Order: sequence, then structure tokens, then C-alpha cells
Amino acid sequence: MPARDHFHSVMRIGPVQIGTRRDRHGRTKHTAACTADGCGWSADYSNQSAAQLAARTHRCQPR
Repeated sequence: MPARDHFHSVMRIGPVQIGTRRDRHGRTKHTAACTADGCGWSADYSNQSAAQLAARTHRCQPR
């Protein structure tokens, strides 16, 4: 059974949410995910400033 992701320090920049979590190796990861309908974009970053930059520059291209 896989471990659940528990996000903390969640913030929102436009339609993108950024959350901080620990991966299965115990490393801190920052996940940015677009919440717009039909977008489906998400990415993991090793630092929060990179995730914030990605959230600010993300442009939705729904399919």
C-alpha cells in the first residue's frame, strides 16, 4: 500500500496551488499543480522559489 502525500504550507498563485511534502525518501519536495478544468499540469521542484516561479509563469492550455 503506497504512503499518502500529506501537503503542508499550501499556497495559491492564480489557478496554481503549491504544496510542500516529503517524498518516499524523506526529501522535501514542492509540488505545483494547476487546478483549472482540463489543464492537468503539475510538477515537482526541490525548492519553493522554483515552484513559485513556475506558478507565476504557467499558462493554461486546456485540451
